[in-house]
Amino acid sequence: MIGIDTNVLVRYLTRDDERQASIAHRFLTGQCSVERPAFINRIVQCEVAWVLERAYGYPRAQIAQAMEMVFRTRQFQIEDQAAALAALRIYRQGKADFADALIAAGNRSAGCETTVTFDHKASRVEGFRSLSGP
Repeated sequence: MIGIDTNVLVRYLTRDDERQASIAHRFLTGQCSVERPAFINRIVQCEVAWVLERAYGYPRAQIAQAMEMVFRTRQFQIEDQAAALAALRIYRQGKADFADALIAAGNRSAGCETTVTFDHKASRVEGFRSLSGP
């Protein structure tokens, strides 16, 4: 298994730099397989969603669609895929950014009954509880 960095996945998804996109595409389709998948860890998942939103201005629906395609591609091994898919459902509801959704889903998957936060926006997401008070 080979880990991939955010920039490789972003080039593959956006094709914004034709040379690097071509290299990423050749690598991911030629070197990665079900038997030897590319590993996408949680940090890369969060960074990809953030970059697509902030740097490329993609709308939430387009980001969710791209992330779902990545999560369901058999040549990719997703760190805690169940939590990633649960985070995607939360993200699609529009109440949290992807990183907060993944924190909530990942913590729930690890057995946490809740995740405490001072982040007002995150505290409205299922799985979070505000420490700031009512």
